[in-house]
Amino acid sequence: MEEAIAAIATGGARAAIGVIRLSGAGCIRAVAKVFAPDSGKPFGTGRPGQLTLGTLTDGEGGTLDHALAVFFPAPHSYTGEDAAELHCHGSPMVLTLALAALFAQGVRQAGPGEFTRRAFLNGKLDLMEAEGVADLIDAPSPAAARQAAAQLGGALSRRVEEVYDGLLELLAHFHASLDYPDEDLAPFTPETVETALETAAARLRGLLATYERGKYRREGVPTAIVGKPNAGKSTLLNALVGYDRAIVADLPGTTRDTVEETCLLGGVLLRLTDTAGLRDTDDPVERLGVERSRRAMEGAALVLILRDLGGSLDEEDAALAAQAEAEGRQVLLLDTKADLYHRPPRPGAMAVSAKTGQGLKELEDEIARRFPQGESGGEGMLANLRQMEAARRALEAVERALAAHRAGVTPDFLLTDGEEALSALGELSGKNLREDMVERIFQRFCVGK
Repeated sequence: MEEAIAAIATGGARAAIGVIRLSGAGCIRAVAKVFAPDSGKPFGTGRPGQLTLGTLTDGEGGTLDHALAVFFPAPHSYTGEDAAELHCHGSPMVLTLALAALFAQGVRQAGPGEFTRRAFLNGKLDLMEAEGVADLIDAPSPAAARQAAAQLGGALSRRVEEVYDGLLELLAHFHASLDYPDEDLAPFTPETVETALETAAARLRGLLATYERGKYRREGVPTAIVGKPNAGKSTLLNALVGYDRAIVADLPGTTRDTVEETCLLGGVLLRLTDTAGLRDTDDPVERLGVERSRRAMEGAALVLILRDLGGSLDEEDAALAAQAEAEGRQVLLLDTKADLYHRPPRPGAMAVSAKTGQGLKELEDEIARRFPQGESGGEGMLANLRQMEAARRALEAVERALAAHRAGVTPDFLLTDGEEALSALGELSGKNLREDMVERIFQRFCVGK
C-alpha cells in the first residue's frame, strides 16, 4: 500500500459542504488524530462506510468544525487502499486548516488524478473506465454525461474484452498446438479460424464506427456558419448562444475574424464558428478573415450556409454546399431574414429569422436528427484519439492475419499479427501501457479525483 495522500475533493469555492478525501497507508490513523467521534469511540473502530459525527480539530486541541467522517478499509474502497473522507462545512479556510492538520500527521498532498490512478493500478478500474471518470466530470452536455457514465460503468470495456477474449482463445489454441504437438488437441478447422478472425474484425469495425459520435458528444460538433457578407451570420450566432457574442452591423464585412462559441441545440453540443463573409476583397485584413473562414469550414462536421432570403440565388453558395457535401460534411442551407420577406424558402433550404426566432425550432430538430444523441447512452463508444488509434491498430493487425489465413499460410505465421492485435487492445484497457503514457492520461484529471 502506498503512502497516504489527501486533497480537497470539492474544489476551492465556498459551498454548503466540503469534502477532504484520503487514501493510502496510515490515512485512517491520521484522521483519528484530528477527528474525535461524539460517541467517544476512536475513529476507525466503528462500521466501515458509515458516516460518524464528531469534532474536527487542528491536531493541537483547537476546534475547526463539527463534521462527519467515514473510513473504508482496503480493498473495499475506490482506490483499493485504506481510504477515508472528512465532510465539513464548505469554508475554504476550514478545509485548508484541516488539510494542514492532516499534513502534520505525515499525509501528503495528492497530485492530479492520483486517487483514480491508484484505483487503476490496484485493478479497481481499467484505463477506459478511469478515462470515463474524467469525462463525466468534464461532461458539457446530457449526452456526454450519459456516455461517460456508461464508460465508467464498463460499457466500452465489455466490447473491447469481447474481442480480446475471442482472439486470446484462438491464439492460445495455436500456441498449444505448436508447443505440444503430441497432445490430443481438437484441431481448429480453416472455417473456425476464418470465423474467429472475421468476428473480431467486424466487432472492431463496429467499435471504430462509434468514434465520431463519441467524440462529438464529448467535444461538441464543430460547426461553421458561412455565407456572403451581411447574410446574418453573426445575428444567428447571437440568437443561438442567447447573448450578443458577435458584433452585428448593417455594413458588410463587419466580421474580420472567426468568432467561436458553444451552445446546446436539440440536445447536441455545437462548437459554433462565426466566419467572415465569403467574398473577393482588396482589404488585407478582411482577406485574412476570409481565409480563416475557409479553414473553419474545412474542419467542420456541420456547415450552415446562410443566404439572404431577399437576394437572388448565388452559384457560389450552391458550389460551396456541393463541395462541403462531397467532403462528407453535413450541410444545411438557411434562407435568413425571413421576418422581412413574406416568401417561402428556396428549394432545399430552411427559412429562418434570428430576430423573431422563426425557423429556429425546425433548425434545432434537423440538427438533432442528423446528430442523434440517443436516450440511454449505454452503448460503449470510443471517445478520444488514444482509444481510436489503439482500436485501429488492432483492426489492421486482425485484417492482416485474416488475409494471411485466406492466403493459406500456416498458423504460426498468424501469431505475430494476432499478438499485435492483443497488444493494441491491451493498450485500450491499460493492461500493457507504458508508464509515460499513464502519466500523461492522468495529468488531465483534477486534484482530488
